[in-house]
Amino acid sequence: MVSRSPYISKSKYLHGLQCSKLLWSDYNAKHLFPEVDDALQAVFDQGHDVGSFAKKMFPNGVEIDTDPADFEGAIQLTQKLLPSRRPIFEATLSANGGYARADILNPVGKNEWDLIEVKSTTRLKDVHIPDLAFQTWVFTEAGIKIRRCFLCHINNQFVRRGEIDPKEFFTLRDVTAEVRQVSGEIEGQISEMGKAIRLAKCPDVQIGKQCDSPYTCPLHDHCWSFLPPQNVLELYFDSKGRGWDLLKRGVLKIAEIPTDYPLSPKQAIQRNVAQSGTPHVERTKIQTFLKNLEYPLHFLDFETFSTAIPIFDGTRPYEQIPFQFSLHIVHKAGTKPEHRKFLADGRSDPRAEFMRRLKSSIEPSGSIVVFNAPFEKSRMKECAELLPEYKSWVTAVNGRIVDLLNPFKAFNFYHPDQCGSASMKLVLPALTGKDYSKLEIQEGGAASREFIRVTFGEVTEPERKRVRKALELYCGQDTEGMVWILDAMRGVMESA
Repeated sequence: MVSRSPYISKSKYLHGLQCSKLLWSDYNAKHLFPEVDDALQAVFDQGHDVGSFAKKMFPNGVEIDTDPADFEGAIQLTQKLLPSRRPIFEATLSANGGYARADILNPVGKNEWDLIEVKSTTRLKDVHIPDLAFQTWVFTEAGIKIRRCFLCHINNQFVRRGEIDPKEFFTLRDVTAEVRQVSGEIEGQISEMGKAIRLAKCPDVQIGKQCDSPYTCPLHDHCWSFLPPQNVLELYFDSKGRGWDLLKRGVLKIAEIPTDYPLSPKQAIQRNVAQSGTPHVERTKIQTFLKNLEYPLHFLDFETFSTAIPIFDGTRPYEQIPFQFSLHIVHKAGTKPEHRKFLADGRSDPRAEFMRRLKSSIEPSGSIVVFNAPFEKSRMKECAELLPEYKSWVTAVNGRIVDLLNPFKAFNFYHPDQCGSASMKLVLPALTGKDYSKLEIQEGGAASREFIRVTFGEVTEPERKRVRKALELYCGQDTEGMVWILDAMRGVMESA
């Protein structure tokens, strides 16, 4: 237990606003926090890249480059640099129990400063205001006169045309008024947080919507571990909060929901399936779906990557760039699928070759089966905007697309192991008993990160080849998995 008054950093202050249990654990139960996984580390790395790029707007700036753990050293260096009246990156100060680093502290006038927080988002979010307010409060308490507060976020209208000008890439939004509206609460909040941190026992906070707002809590799995499989928080599309209401009533399992409790039609299917243990099957609707498929059947899946700072000319921040496809073609019922594939090589824009190979791979007739059709349709339309010679072909191809997600999203088929989801990662094992567990790459985010790493990073040739093989296996299972799902659906119909 922390016995003295602790310094509260910006991140811990935001944790305290989200949940006092999370804040207490920050200081007293660090062992509960999981290691940062690759997905979260990628978010951190991207934020760092964006932050570094923003500094180019202030070419005469100076960095507080002390060790991140050297708080006192960072404070001393900041105080030493303040009289120079130059932009300071990572300016660090503490006061009245608060400790803050500012992305950019920019001198204005004779003795004032603008505080600039850099975010890798493309818009202002609600959580950004207390973030900036805390920093402003600490710096003001430390004797710094803050004139205005700015959020520096990515301009979502930016399109790369050659060398990127950071002043065009970023949008500076004055949020001084919003910050001032909440600044008066901070001193009291810091005092209460200090008391919470020094408690002998962890505060008893029940799980709730705060567990995922504004961010998913790092202790989420720990705090939710008491929930059984098929619990009420897995109710499908629970916009009315029925799961939380049931939890307050002491109902944990979907199978235990009373028959007179009001549920949506799909949630009622979940309850019935949980109670019976057998899948829900609407045979007529599934039969109609199957009858509308035309051979040769094309099972298609794309993999894409996106970056905050666009790599290629003509692209926007976070634009999805397709770099890989897998295509399994079943020419006639009962025949073995033929596999066609593409994986971009080299550091140039892959879209021209992607589209050329895709067009040559898709046959002129037959249904094109995808899982979540808007994704593939949108990527092809975007590529056709860049490469107008494909526009008419894309229009024709998009008219042939059939979404395998639809019968599961509509609950025409629902298995208890789907846990309230129509995701392919849950539908596949529920229907076929097969999954991705033996693959090195098991989901699209990892595929994107690994492609970027071995394509644009510095890796050995053996490592690059190993990862590319893993990418082909992953994307290939996405399309072969759709073949398996469709076969299983036919099996369900034949067993009727």
